[in-house]
Amino acid sequence: MCGLCGQFNYKNHNPVNNNVIAQMTNTMIHRGPDDDGYYFSNSIGLGFRRLSIIDIHGGHQPMSDKDKLIWGVFNGEIYNFKELKTELECYGHHFKTKSDTEVIILGYKQWGIDVLDHLNGMFGLAIWDEKQKQLMLARDRMGIKLLYYKIEDESLYFASEIRAILAAFSERSEIDTASLNLFLRYRYTPSPLTIFKGIYKIAPGTRLIANKSGVKVERWWNFKPSPFVPVPKKKIVVQDLMDLYKASIKRHLISDVPLGLLLSGGIDSGLLLALMSIYGSKWKTYSIGYGKSFKDDELRDAELTAQFFNAQNFSIELNRNIFEATLTKVIKYLEEPIASSSVIPMYHICERARQDVKVALMGQGPDELFGGYKRHLGILWGSYWRKVPGIIRKPLKEVMKYIPRNEALKRSIYSLDVPQRLQRYQQVFSILPASIVDGLFHKDILPIDSGNKILDCWNGLENLLEETDELGGFQFLEIRSSLPDELLMYADKLSMAHGLELRVPYLDKEIVEYVERIPAQLKIHMNIRKYIHKEVCKYFLPKHIINRKKRGFAVNVVDGWFRDSMNGKMSETLLQRDSHIFNYLRFNEVNKLIHEHKKGFKDNHKILFSLILFEEWLRSYYYN
Repeated sequence: MCGLCGQFNYKNHNPVNNNVIAQMTNTMIHRGPDDDGYYFSNSIGLGFRRLSIIDIHGGHQPMSDKDKLIWGVFNGEIYNFKELKTELECYGHHFKTKSDTEVIILGYKQWGIDVLDHLNGMFGLAIWDEKQKQLMLARDRMGIKLLYYKIEDESLYFASEIRAILAAFSERSEIDTASLNLFLRYRYTPSPLTIFKGIYKIAPGTRLIANKSGVKVERWWNFKPSPFVPVPKKKIVVQDLMDLYKASIKRHLISDVPLGLLLSGGIDSGLLLALMSIYGSKWKTYSIGYGKSFKDDELRDAELTAQFFNAQNFSIELNRNIFEATLTKVIKYLEEPIASSSVIPMYHICERARQDVKVALMGQGPDELFGGYKRHLGILWGSYWRKVPGIIRKPLKEVMKYIPRNEALKRSIYSLDVPQRLQRYQQVFSILPASIVDGLFHKDILPIDSGNKILDCWNGLENLLEETDELGGFQFLEIRSSLPDELLMYADKLSMAHGLELRVPYLDKEIVEYVERIPAQLKIHMNIRKYIHKEVCKYFLPKHIINRKKRGFAVNVVDGWFRDSMNGKMSETLLQRDSHIFNYLRFNEVNKLIHEHKKGFKDNHKILFSLILFEEWLRSYYYN
């Protein structure tokens, strides 16, 4: 896990400024405290900060082939690098290191840009082809690692973090109001957009090619799930998943430095610990909670899981004061506003883990893959809902308005009245109707149809999901949009704030491509979410762990703190007319949201939390 950056003057071929590359690189010391490196060749410059994980002494970057014609910088891990190394040696390639970086470079020499198809891992990378004068930037299939870029005066700037690109320019980048609209509507900014005008994210599974002809961005991972025919029996799927999980864990445990696990009280991280225990013992695990006075606290659950597998468990207890005091610091590391209350717990658990280990596994993925959220129930029920005659559906829809505190479920069901598939899914992702979000903005500040730009972000995906069922299609988008651009994004930023590498075994290529082919009835069965995943868990976890209530990072606790704070310090940011957000938003409309929330007319805590995050981001990051 590292930080990379660079500049390529792809049209005029003027020499890059070495000092600019150095400035960019030095903004990411936290990502790579162990080493730095540079490569300059006229119009190309590469910078690198390294966190040493594999081949500690031989993995210095930038790295090249023996002829110094192919150069690369790479952030992430390639889990099948040993197998690829053997294959490349059969083609006649000779290796001088034991690192996965060299496998990428010699793989490029063998297969060209198609080397990406051979890689199983997480990565953001840049490969410079000296002979062709061509640069390739690429992001892994699931978007676990990040890569940003900006094009200015026919020069391409790129980096693992936005701050490195900003360091190359003296003027502050403008805020993209269309992206701000998307953030307020969906709680994150979808790739390839960022909150900054002119700065873009390489989307998951895509690459950028730059040469004298210009710049081209294209999708390189074009997996199209086709349902298993016939549908395999449950016991076969369970066995297949067991085998896939074991193989993935074995790959993800490859490391030359100490490795641990972020452990909650739930089944996903619990199963990871069970699988890790096949290949080792006395693993170090890390948990976070809020004290016994909170019913959603899971420190005791995590401790019991660790004891069951004879693992060490280290816990951290947060309180409301720490939550509020940490928010500003966390926002600086996020670089873009992300309205998830889990960012604070993630920051602190990574900080604690880094005291002992350099690498940690986490259990992200099964909720998106197998249908673990309430919205997935709504999607599934909605597929039946659409078959109900309109004369019956209309009065039922009126009744559902009064279901308390089930906004995600209701959005999922209502959206199924929308005939166009991607627009249906868009409604589920949205936390508020477009008219309400658009109405928050000053007149003429928004580009036309800003809230629907997420459909442009999903361009090229609809034909890939056409064979999936209704639930599978939505999950297809989650894996390629909300998961990488929200949950995985803050996991990367907040772990690397402490120089900790996070790995995500459930998002292994082989697992994802298998699960995307199984039908909805194996994911949600008799309203049991993550059904087939839980069937696998039964072979490794005791019943008392499997039957625990889902808590995550005890989001209900954090949301409660936020609601209590609405009358205190945090709400002040939304009640001051001179707050920065009112350069973009209308004071009276925001005040209306607060009034509705305080009076209990509507549960607006999600949009209000988003607004506070945005104001804090403006104060602590954008204007600082």
